[in-house]
Amino acid sequence: MRYIILRILLLLLFVLTPLGAYPMDIREYTLDNGLKVLMLENHKAPTATFQVWYRVGSRDENIGKTGLSHLLEHMMFKGTEKYGPKTFSQAIKRAGGRDNAFTSREYTGYFQLIASDRIGLPIELEADRMRNLVLTPRAVLSERDVVMEERRMRYEDDPRNLVFEEVMAAAFKSHPYRWPVIGWMSDLKGLDPRDLIEHYRTYYVPDNAVVIVVGDINPEEVLAYIRERFGEIPKGPGIRRLRQVDAGQSGERRVYVKKEARLPYMLSAYKAPDIRHEDAYALEVLGYILSGGKSSRLFRSLVYEQQLAVSAWASYDGLYADPFLFFFGATAAQGRKIEDVEKAIIAEIEKIGKEPPTERELRKAKNQIEASFIMQQDSIYMQARIIGSFEMAGGWRLLGKYLDGIRKVSPEDVSRVAVKYLTGDKRTTGILIPLEDGVKK
Repeated sequence: MRYIILRILLLLLFVLTPLGAYPMDIREYTLDNGLKVLMLENHKAPTATFQVWYRVGSRDENIGKTGLSHLLEHMMFKGTEKYGPKTFSQAIKRAGGRDNAFTSREYTGYFQLIASDRIGLPIELEADRMRNLVLTPRAVLSERDVVMEERRMRYEDDPRNLVFEEVMAAAFKSHPYRWPVIGWMSDLKGLDPRDLIEHYRTYYVPDNAVVIVVGDINPEEVLAYIRERFGEIPKGPGIRRLRQVDAGQSGERRVYVKKEARLPYMLSAYKAPDIRHEDAYALEVLGYILSGGKSSRLFRSLVYEQQLAVSAWASYDGLYADPFLFFFGATAAQGRKIEDVEKAIIAEIEKIGKEPPTERELRKAKNQIEASFIMQQDSIYMQARIIGSFEMAGGWRLLGKYLDGIRKVSPEDVSRVAVKYLTGDKRTTGILIPLEDGVKK
C-alpha cells in the first residue's frame, strides 16, 4: 500500500510539473559508416539496456514476399560463424540478462537488459550478427515452418485478429501497411530463401540502423566500444525508398469474416494523420475521452447504460512514418445485434463532433496520457522503446514536443478532428459473424 501511495504522489508531481523540468537528456552520435547512436544516462540502478533498431518492417516488403522482416527476426537467433545456434541468448542469460526482439510495420528491433558493467557483451554479439548471420536454405525453411504455425495460432485460430487483418487489407489500397507483419500464409508457403538472404544484406547495415543505450552508463566509454565493434562494418549498398502514399478513399469499405466464435464483433478504422501532423495530439486526446477507462464515453454508453456490448473501445496511435488509422472496436453482448452496436458507436462519434467535451473530460484524458507517458519511463527498457518509436516515426526530437502538444489541445480541437477524420467516407469496417459448430450459416 505504501508503494502504491508513493507512486501516486510521484505521478501527481510529474503531471503538475512543467515539461521543461522533466527532459530527456539524449545524446546523439553518428559513426563514419552511418550508424546512429542514441544514449541516455539513468543511474537509478546498475543496469542498462542495449537495443539495435533496423529501419525495416513489413512496409518494406513486396507482393508475394510478405513476412520477410518477421522471419528474419527469428533467424537472427540462429547463430553466426563465430557464435553458433542459441549462443546469443545463452550468453546473455549466463551474464544475468535477458533478450528478445520485435517486428512492426516500420522497424525491427533487438534488445538486451543486463548489468551495466557487462554492456560490452551485447555490443559484441549484436555487431557480429549484423553482418555474419548464417542463413542456409535449410535453416530458413525450417524456421519458416515455425512462423507458419505461429500464424495459424495468432490469426487462423483467432477471429478478432482475422477481422483486423481483413480491415487492414481493405483500408489501405495501395500502401504496404496493408500487409500483415507476420506475412500472408500463401507467401510464407512459397518463400524463396534467397529473398530472405537479400533482405538481410540490404537492410541489416549500419547506415540503416539505430543503436539505443539507456541506463547506468558512461556515454564516452560505451561509444568507444560501439565504435570499436560496429565501426569496421561497411555501409550498405544503398536503399532506395519511394514515398508511399495510399490512394484516396471516396466511400466506406466493409468486410465480413465468418468464423467460429461466441459473440459478434466489429472493428472500424478511419484514415488519420501521423504524429508529425498538428492534429495528432487532438486525435490522441479524443481516443482517451472515448475510451479511457470505465468512465469513458464508449464504455459508459454502450456497456453500462445501453448494455449493447461487453466491451467497446477506441484507439489512436500516430507513431507511424505515414498516415495511419483511428480504430473503434466492440463485442456485442449476448443476444444483441452487432448492427445496433455499430450504430451506437457512430452516434457517440456524431455527438462529440457536435458538442465539445467538458473541461473535466479533457483534463482527465490529458492526465491519463501524461501519466502513461511518464510512468512508462520508470523502466530503462521502456525509455529506450519510447526513444526508438519516436525516432522511427519521425525523429526522437519529437519527444520534446509531445506533452506540450497534448497540453495545448482544446475542447474545440477535439470536436474539430472528430468531424474532420471520423467520417463515413473514410471508414473501413469489419464484422465478425459467429458460426456454430463450424457450420456456415
